[in-house]
Amino acid sequence: MTLRQHRELLVDAGWLFLLNACVQYDRGQREAANLSKAAALRIGDEAGHGEIMAWAWEIEAWFALTQSRWQDMLDAVEAGHVADQTHSVGVQLYAHKARAAARMGDARLVRDSLDAGRARLDRLPRPDHPEHHFIIDPDKWDFYEMDAYRLLGDDERAANHARSVIRISTGPDGTEISPMRAAEARLTLGVAAARTGDIEEAIGMGTTALEADRKSLPSLLLVANELDKELRSRYPRETASRDFHERILTITRGASTPELPF
Repeated sequence: MTLRQHRELLVDAGWLFLLNACVQYDRGQREAANLSKAAALRIGDEAGHGEIMAWAWEIEAWFALTQSRWQDMLDAVEAGHVADQTHSVGVQLYAHKARAAARMGDARLVRDSLDAGRARLDRLPRPDHPEHHFIIDPDKWDFYEMDAYRLLGDDERAANHARSVIRISTGPDGTEISPMRAAEARLTLGVAAARTGDIEEAIGMGTTALEADRKSLPSLLLVANELDKELRSRYPRETASRDFHERILTITRGASTPELPF
């Protein structure tokens, strides 16, 4: 094997470790996911492949986001930017920074991060294969803004972006081509409805979201818990609120039980 072939093999392995980390984390295999992410980072360093390294840091940021480790998430974002400053991974890193800042209540950092991410996205060509997991789909930007504005309490903007996400995530025949995005959009609409006093709409949107066939439970539960908190704080005596809370607890208990490896 030539040196060039050896590097190409390393790069292919790096991408596979990145993808494996995502799948393992979705399946509740946290330790395995961390090992795959670390392997990708090491391979990216050995191969001199900044984009793989940046995506490894992006995955670490995602892990930190779903575990409410905001400072760790910001640190991972910065490490990702250091590793790569030219590919679309930077857009995702800015989006993560906005989401962490929103959860920390830093509205200025949210808007600065969204502006920087949008500017980076606008400089990139539209991808030929937007379904590629490690290429940013421009249509996902509404999803990121939806998440940030919901957390900032700007319900009107969040709801507008959520409706846009559902529309973009639905094919001409009515099939949802991005079910996770649509599910989180419905949870966002549920949060907005709960805040405006429409408990029936809030519960309906939340229930529909949890019934999605395909689930990334760490991400889904992050937003579902926000809706659950709103319902319990605003409608503590309503049976529907208690039932929704019990459903969240059941899903959470199931998510904490590791699945068998592939």
